Amino acid sequence: MNTNGHTQKSPFPIPVAEMRERYLNLYTGAVNDVLRFNYQMHATSLPSCFAPLREKMKLAGLAFTVKGGPDITTEGEFEMRAEMLEALYEDSIVVWDCTGDTVTSQWGEVMTMAAMKIGCRGAVINGIRDTQAILDLGFPVFHQFKSNTGMLGRFRMYHYLKPILMGEVIVKPGDWVFGDIDGVISIPQHIAYDVLLATEKLMFKEDEIREMVESGMKPTDVVKNGGYF
Repeated sequence: MNTNGHTQKSPFPIPVAEMRERYLNLYTGAVNDVLRFNYQMHATSLPSCFAPLREKMKLAGLAFTVKGGPDITTEGEFEMRAEMLEALYEDSIVVWDCTGDTVTSQWGEVMTMAAMKIGCRGAVINGIRDTQAILDLGFPVFHQFKSNTGMLGRFRMYHYLKPILMGEVIVKPGDWVFGDIDGVISIPQHIAYDVLLATEKLMFKEDEIREMVESGMKPTDVVKNGGYF
């Protein structure tokens, strides 16, 4: 249930909260393997320049997309930012296409606080500031850089909840976003649950491979027994 008292129907066979918990037990490398080999999808990873603010940070949830870019106009900018924050939904990950901006911070402490109140679970964004406050709040952020330059008069949002392009990947509102120390992956909503099941199965197989290696089995014998490296 979101903060407005409306129950959100899960787009998956299980509740979104369960999807999150199970994805957070995975790692992006395994998910990427499933997408490449099971679905022949080779463009699912967001640009490698997005890194977690802290190495142990992970995020998983439904994409809430935002598009913006360098812009010196300011009329209505605060109002649009507030409307965007109010439109965030529970278990969302706010994903910003910042049109290559390398100067301004689009995310800080107060936006983090507002997002958390609604149940947002993380952000993927170019620039951040108020870094210590974000860390103190424990909010997962994947970013490219830190900057003390706020975005007012330098950068502005153009729209939100429309498809965005993140490197080679088109991210649509409601797609599944998963990130860990090795980067961020966007998974089309209609296959996100099946990808979860396939990745869990793959990780069980990897446990078997680890046991073979730890037992002292030669790599060629590991392969003969169905393993891989």
